[in-house]
Amino acid sequence: MAGLVGEFEVKLDAKGRFMFPSGLRKQLPPAAQRDFMLNKGFEDCLTLFPLTEWEKLSEKLSKLNLFKPKNRMFYRLFHQGAKSISLDKAGRVLIPVAHAERVGLSQEAMLIAYNDRVEIWDKSKYFEMIEGSMADFADLADEVMGDLDNDE
Repeated sequence: MAGLVGEFEVKLDAKGRFMFPSGLRKQLPPAAQRDFMLNKGFEDCLTLFPLTEWEKLSEKLSKLNLFKPKNRMFYRLFHQGAKSISLDKAGRVLIPVAHAERVGLSQEAMLIAYNDRVEIWDKSKYFEMIEGSMADFADLADEVMGDLDNDE
């Protein structure tokens, strides 16, 4: 699968559903356009994986040595709260109440697509995080990408 990309603003209805953006759906192969795994993200967001990508990630994680305490804890924490979800007939995603409450998701949300996943952020929290990080962006780019040419 080619890397996902884009920011999409969505509104959650009273039941916690949002329309899955067509621009995002078109980036997914047909086999990955309906079924997803919802999980918590590493920051204050949720992460939505196309089920095909979740299965690839699970395969990698299954190789962890679970006799090591840190590996067991990571495995537990990463999978804790994971939930299989599917688009309904109208093309909506239902965010379970417990998941929405965990990250403080309100009616206005942002979907941030990158690589093999989509992060779901409360809109105001997302922009606070981005604004708080922009001052350090140049330093972060240097640290993460500075030796990119030397990796060849």
